[in-house]
Amino acid sequence: MNTETRELPMTLEPRANYLNDGHSIRSWLLTTDHKRIGLLYMVSITLFFFVGGAAAAMMRLELLRPQGGLVTSALYNKLFTMHGVIMVWFFLIPSIPTVLGNFLVPLMIGARDVAFPRLNLVSWYLFIAGGASALWAIIAGGVDTGWTFYTPYSSTYANGHVLAMAAGIFIAGFGSIATGLNFIVTIHKMRAPGLTWFRLPLFIWTIYTTSLILVLATPVLAITLTLMALERLFGVGIFNPAMGGDPLLFQHLFWFYSHPAVYIMILPSMGVVSELIPCFSRKSIFGYNFIAYATISIGVFGFLVWGHHMFVSSQSVYAGMIFSILSFLVSIPSAIKVFNWTATLYKGSITFQTPMLYAFGFIGLFTIGGLTGLFLAALAVDVHLHDTYFVIAHFHYIMVGGAVMGYLGGLHFWWPKITGRLYCEWLAKLAAVTIFAGFNLTFFPQFILGFMGMPRRYPVYAPEFQVLNVLSTAGASILAIGYLLPLAYLLWSLRYGKPAGANPWKATGLEWKTSSPPPRDNFANAPVVTEEPYNYDAQAAELSLEENSHA
Repeated sequence: MNTETRELPMTLEPRANYLNDGHSIRSWLLTTDHKRIGLLYMVSITLFFFVGGAAAAMMRLELLRPQGGLVTSALYNKLFTMHGVIMVWFFLIPSIPTVLGNFLVPLMIGARDVAFPRLNLVSWYLFIAGGASALWAIIAGGVDTGWTFYTPYSSTYANGHVLAMAAGIFIAGFGSIATGLNFIVTIHKMRAPGLTWFRLPLFIWTIYTTSLILVLATPVLAITLTLMALERLFGVGIFNPAMGGDPLLFQHLFWFYSHPAVYIMILPSMGVVSELIPCFSRKSIFGYNFIAYATISIGVFGFLVWGHHMFVSSQSVYAGMIFSILSFLVSIPSAIKVFNWTATLYKGSITFQTPMLYAFGFIGLFTIGGLTGLFLAALAVDVHLHDTYFVIAHFHYIMVGGAVMGYLGGLHFWWPKITGRLYCEWLAKLAAVTIFAGFNLTFFPQFILGFMGMPRRYPVYAPEFQVLNVLSTAGASILAIGYLLPLAYLLWSLRYGKPAGANPWKATGLEWKTSSPPPRDNFANAPVVTEEPYNYDAQAAELSLEENSHA
């Protein structure tokens, strides 16, 4: 994307950047710089990731033997609740929007900051307050309801820390709403001159759609948790049938939020892949408009398919048929994206840099997750597979194989821009391959386990399932090594990494038109956009002319 520049009233010192703009802890905790807030989120969600990962490791160790014995059944229930709550609400949902989104949205649209910088900081404090409440509930004794908090157990019979855990999610939800609102206003009002809607990077389209979902869906979760708390505290009969309530109402409300939340987790990763594929194949993105419209379509369809989670919960069979059809339809815009990415790769000058390896991993794992979702969208098949390990495998292929691969791909792509440093490329490639191999060894056997009938959420199982469970636990250990490697070499790069330069990937996009790391106000001169996005074809022609002139 070529740009012109306009002088700003005040220019910046050449070497000044957001990292050296005050080193005290106070300057970071009170910052309104979107880039610093993105890094605060990065540190926070990384800590939560390893807390949730520790719970998953304990569960996999318990499942090495059919009769377990490492932890009690009660503790196992608390472990999978802890794993689900921490990973969903304190890692997967905030990961790309709050970290990469915060850092990149103003840079990619040519703005100095987000529309509401103070609200941006408040959203991080809300996230931290919510996370602290959830961690307190875990330390104080844990919660055994499962991450879905199904009533009437959660509202009547479960242990007393349910409210603290729910309060943590409730508080963090307000931070999500604030973040979504901030991005919507920023994208609408603060784009650089010439940056029309259909010149926006596709990452911005996904962040915009994700923000709309956050603003529209999160209040439903807040209302649902509030009603659960009212029933628990005051005995109001909302969900408990013994009090005249309806437990199916809770499921409707919960999944009306939680299925769009799946797209909160996955859409930003799609945006990341839409940036990586053209950059490392040196081609303009194929079908830009189709990908943009498909992004919005996924956001719309996400609000229409919540009922496919309730095929076996006494929901009307006619409602089930409608939700089944809609669930098949939502796969179409996702398939459009995969097709367009593949078409972009066709005859491209592909280089296998670390971010591209994560992009390939995303496409493969997300495709498997999407195709297996069609099995669960079919009414008759879902009756057999519901509440089995097939569901766990499908969910993780989408969420971990998709969302986490996208996050890591984006983190490696923009790390030179964030820090001004390069990481060890061969170690990064080793980590990407290790994560891909470990992930498949962990979760692919679970498809077979689910088809064979092994139920999820049980600490014991029939002996004939042991071999596949041992494979799954072995894969989890490899996956853990893969996740620890980036933590090591990225931290190493902060001190010892080679200087990156402004644009080490020779990528298009406004974020690559400023220094690495960027100055406090992002641009010394206000950018003006004059060309279409992902104009790698023109870039290649320009480089060819330069080479010929030198020859």
